[in-house]
Formats: sequence, C-alpha cells, structure tokens
Amino acid sequence: MDAVATKKIRVGLVQQTCSGDRAMNLEQTIAGIRNAAQQGARLVLLQELHTSLYFCQTEDTRCFDLAESIPGPSTAQLGKIAAELNIVIVASLFERRAAGLYHNTAVVLESDGSTVGTYRKMHIPDDPGFYEKFYFTPGDLGFTPVNTSVGRLGVLVCWDQWFPEAARLMALAGAEMLLYPTAIGWNPDDDAQEQIRQRDAWITVQRAHAIANGLPVLVCNRTGFEADPSGHSAGIQFWGSSFVCGAQGEIVASAVADAADTLITDIDLARSEQVRRIWPYLRDRRIDAYADLLRRYRD
Repeated sequence: MDAVATKKIRVGLVQQTCSGDRAMNLEQTIAGIRNAAQQGARLVLLQELHTSLYFCQTEDTRCFDLAESIPGPSTAQLGKIAAELNIVIVASLFERRAAGLYHNTAVVLESDGSTVGTYRKMHIPDDPGFYEKFYFTPGDLGFTPVNTSVGRLGVLVCWDQWFPEAARLMALAGAEMLLYPTAIGWNPDDDAQEQIRQRDAWITVQRAHAIANGLPVLVCNRTGFEADPSGHSAGIQFWGSSFVCGAQGEIVASAVADAADTLITDIDLARSEQVRRIWPYLRDRRIDAYADLLRRYRD
C-alpha cells in the first residue's frame, strides 16, 4: 500500500451487565469509562440502553417511565465525565421527545462535555423478545455523521447493523468510523449450533460493513442474562463479544462473551485512505443502476 501519514486514536468499549437499578448501572458505566480513559482512550463507546435492563422483552406502558429528555440527567452526568477526562463519549439513551413520542437515541458528548450530535435509531425491530416498535418511533435525523475532536463518527444503533444501506450512507456522508451500541443475545432455548450461527452472522455482517466501506467498525454489546418479566419466554442471554475491526474487516480487538469487559485498542483512521486506494468501491459504484434500491421488492 502507498504510505499515508497515520492518524491513530485509542478507543474504549464498555461492555457491562445491567440491572433494574439506574444509579448502579450508571456507576458501573462510569467506572468503565474511567478505566478506559486511564488506559489512554480518547473515544469511549457505551452499549445500547446502558442505564436500564433491556425492557423491550415485553410490551408494558410502565416502561415509558424509564425515558428521559435530551438534554437530561444522563447527558448532564456523562457530559461532566467527558469534560473531566477530556474524552469523547457515545452513549445510548431512551429518549422522551414529547408525551407519547419516544426514540432509541445515541448521543455524542464532546471532550468539553457538550452534546455535539444525536442519532435516532432508524431500523426498529419487532421480534419475539425484541418488541421495540411498541416503544420507539423510527428516527428522523437521517444518516448524518457527527464531527468531533477525534474524528467524524458514523453512529448507528443495534438493528441498524444488519442493513448495508445504513453503513453505506454514513460512509458516503464522510464518516471516518462506524459505531454500533448494541443489545443482542441468544434465546436460551436455542441449541448450541443455532447460537453459534447467530453470533457468527452478527460479527460477519459488521465486518462486511468495514470491508465494503473501507472504515473501522466499533461494536459495543451488553452481556449477562436478563429474565423476561412476563415469564412468557426464557429471557435473553446477551452474548457480549464486543469488538473492533479495521478497514479490511480484520478483528483488532474483541471482548469476552459472558462477562463485563472494558475493551481498549488503537485504530488508525488513515488506513481508510490506503485501503480505498486498492479497493476503490466508492469509485466503481454504479449509481446510475441502483434506482430499484428505493423499492421494497422487485415483483
């Protein structure tokens, strides 16, 4: 590859278990953030909905009480930590936008503590154990990267990670990396081989986003078992396995599956320039022939 000046930054991913105690969850989150900062991380990614249990296993109107405004208590608390540690934090919150209007929202906090960007989850699942359409209105902010002191962040959320269109649009808008706060796991009733297939597919599709767009990808997933409060299912065993991959899809760091973990690694944003010179996918896209992508299906 041609020589290109490096642009390295150290990143941290805080993978944690969650409980029904918001204060305890945030305490664990902040401990992970501090741990990452002490190891030199300048950017810290948190997992999806890290202030609470994953409440979408059931449809319960009482769970809307977990939502908060943005700006609000969590952005104030995490913004203070970002300013204290001089780092950028990407947090995932249950946003109360108005009465009866809620979003699954990622917030980017700059190193001075200010909120410099938000992303509202665009793709909303509605599957057994993941009844998110009951709680979340689809995002309306589009696929717009957030400019920060550590780079231009293409922030997406969980179910978005299965859609190549979302990753591509962030790349086309100039994102320098893709970040996915995530809450995904196994149904404990599934057999071991099915569980392996599911996690392998999850890792593979996101590595493919890195390859197809020539960008590093950061994925922070929750871990631990969370029971279904309705008792109608076996609950979810979140599979952790947070990871960072480079612009050719290579895994540069990965976390354990079954325990809290603070993952630290370095990424070089300049590698995207090198990779795109030899794999010029953006150059060779046939934008004149893609009109059918705007159709639900070709009958």
